[in-house]
This record gives sequence, C-alpha cells and structure tokens, in this order.
Amino acid sequence: MRTLLLFSCLVCFGCGPKSPFEYVEASGRIAYEDGSLIPSGGLRLLFSAQDAPPIEGAHPRPGVADVNDKGEFACVTSYKYCDGLVPGRHKVAIQQVKDKEGRLLVPNEFTSIATTPLMVDTKDAPFDIKVPRPNSRRQ
Repeated sequence: MRTLLLFSCLVCFGCGPKSPFEYVEASGRIAYEDGSLIPSGGLRLLFSAQDAPPIEGAHPRPGVADVNDKGEFACVTSYKYCDGLVPGRHKVAIQQVKDKEGRLLVPNEFTSIATTPLMVDTKDAPFDIKVPRPNSRRQ
C-alpha cells in the first residue's frame, strides 16, 4: 500500500520518467497556398523529427497539434502537454482531412509522414504552413 501511495505522489508531482530531449515551443497556422482556410475545424498535424539523434537509446516522440477553425495551432505536444518540438527540422503530415462527404481536403501525399513534402524548422516558428488544394497539382 505504501509503495502505491509513494508512486502516486511521484507521478502527481512530476518526478516520474523524464524525456532526455529538450523542447522548444511551436505554434503556427495552416492554410491553402492562396491563404484561404482549409474548411475543417478538426485538422490534426503530426510532426516527425528529422535531425534529432537518439539519446540514451530513445528517439524523440512525434509532436501533435490540433488545428482550430481559424487554421491556427497554439500548442504542440511531444512528450508532455504543450512542451513543443525537439529543435531542428520536422516533416509534417496532416490528419483528419476529410469533409462530411468523405473527400480529402488536401492532396493524399500530405496525409502521411512517409510521403509528405511538408518540412518545418523550429528556428522558423511560428510556422506558416501552406498546402495546395487537392485538385491543384504542382507542375
């Protein structure tokens, strides 16, 4: 019983496991290339670190941010709520990007870390992310 109580206290006061990585605040806006809003209040962005080497055998967790109906995100969470991103470059995938009829609101390649061409660098925060409309193709 004492062990359980001690463990509960440690977790509540933040003395539990700690990430070996440092984080920087990250926020920004996402819109179409012409500056218009992507018509969804439920977008979620996934950030995958590209430059951070493992520390003590650990790799940085992906960062996640929910986008509001104005296309803004004020809080990126990687390890703890709103801690930000590890410094450096990150690939960005856009999730939850379908309208009510099930049509994609961005080109499919932007929905996966493996295929997204989007890249941000924490030194450029706050981010201004622009994506093409799904029916427009870059030549």
